[in-house]
Amino acid sequence: MYKKQLTLQKILCILAIASSAVIFIYALGIMTDLYDTLYSTMRNPADLSQTDVPGSIVYYNMQPFNSYFLRCSIILILLACFLFITNTHIRRKYYIGNYVAIAAFVGANLYIAWDCHQYIEAYKDRFLRVDFEALKGHAEMWKTAYTESTFWFDIHYFVFGLSILVSLGLVACTIWKIKCMKEEAKLIAEGKEATA
Repeated sequence: MYKKQLTLQKILCILAIASSAVIFIYALGIMTDLYDTLYSTMRNPADLSQTDVPGSIVYYNMQPFNSYFLRCSIILILLACFLFITNTHIRRKYYIGNYVAIAAFVGANLYIAWDCHQYIEAYKDRFLRVDFEALKGHAEMWKTAYTESTFWFDIHYFVFGLSILVSLGLVACTIWKIKCMKEEAKLIAEGKEATA
């Protein structure tokens, strides 16, 4: 039983790094379509009211969120590394550091998923208010990219869903670990009583 639990905790720690890396890559890519389609519509970046396409200011409005999201993804990677620093992936018996590492990663992961979901949905709504007729005309005139796709907004359900599953897995594995440690302590106590 312990062997299966140890294998699972190692897999989950690796998945914690992987899911954090996916969030980092997503944070880098979320602005891709917005840049390709909306950046060139702003005639004067110093005066954001001067645009060929009403609503294209969403690209500039998203910049502070994008910086925040990128910082959050780096924090998640560091917290996932903390799982390895505390040997959570190989330790047979957990100590306080292991519980702190798991709680920090899970807490940050759930908070970031919830918080960034709110922002992404709000910016998706603003993107859908862009004047796509004007955007299509601008793209045809200036030979720039054109898309109405909300792919980069919608994929956050998969990205955050994956990270939440990993977090829930870590919690379940920790509960299993506590149960295994109690059973082991009980067996040791029974063994000592038998020899006494």
